Amino acid sequence: MGSAEVLSIHIHPVKAFRGVSPREAVVEPWGLAGDRRWALIDDGGKVVTQREQPRLASAAAEPEAGGGIRLSAPGREPLTVAVPRHGTTVPVSVFGTKVEAVPAAPEAHAWCGAYLGAGVRLVHMDDPATRRPLDPEYARPGETVSLADGYPLLVTTVASLDALNSLIARGDRADEGPLPMNRFRPNLVVAGTAPWAEDHWIRLRVGAVLFRVAKPCGRCVVTTTDQDTAVRGREPLRTLGRHRRIDGKLVFGQNLVPLTTGTVRVGDPVRVRERDREPGSRPDR
Repeated sequence: MGSAEVLSIHIHPVKAFRGVSPREAVVEPWGLAGDRRWALIDDGGKVVTQREQPRLASAAAEPEAGGGIRLSAPGREPLTVAVPRHGTTVPVSVFGTKVEAVPAAPEAHAWCGAYLGAGVRLVHMDDPATRRPLDPEYARPGETVSLADGYPLLVTTVASLDALNSLIARGDRADEGPLPMNRFRPNLVVAGTAPWAEDHWIRLRVGAVLFRVAKPCGRCVVTTTDQDTAVRGREPLRTLGRHRRIDGKLVFGQNLVPLTTGTVRVGDPVRVRERDREPGSRPDR
């Protein structure tokens, strides 16, 4: 593990949109600065993701100064959206969790709705320090998260993706592989580990920033969506179901919660603390 390091960093300013890959990022208590502070909601206030709208894979969001974003998508003129100031919040449902968020300007709603052909609104989480507590089953008091699926950060490893692609190549959907890492939409990608080493991590120090591992990341249909074409297949869920089923979930990657803040950078060393390995504790390979 002495050679493990950060290979890449990924921030998605708008949940479910394509993001950016900076060389460094600031770690805040609720995630990487600027990550998933915006999201689309439908007429009922439910968050809209690639689960319902795979075309969001082709929409991009780039951060602007002051927390704003620049939206772009095929067939649409780019639009710069400012952070809404002192707006009235609206209720948002993030997979059953109720959150308050501030609607963006009407032209942002119109831009997103025209691209998707659906009635949607763009909203911004104004105060991630208080708006959304973590799942109490895996949280410590006071821990919060942005509009991410459930946890502040997601870490994946190159070795585990290589191992998964080897399994896909031996299956009956081999033509769908190898898959790129963007199928899993991580925040941190780590190189220099053994395959599936992250199953045993309980703490990570990335550069000078310390994280705890909350739980493995259960995967959904978004991973079957080609992030370049928005076309869906069967992998990796088919192979994960055969080889990476843990506690009823199809697992790839680990959810992280920051214990300290600071800046992480590409090339930072990654040092881990592992749980004790007991016979039978490793998931099926």
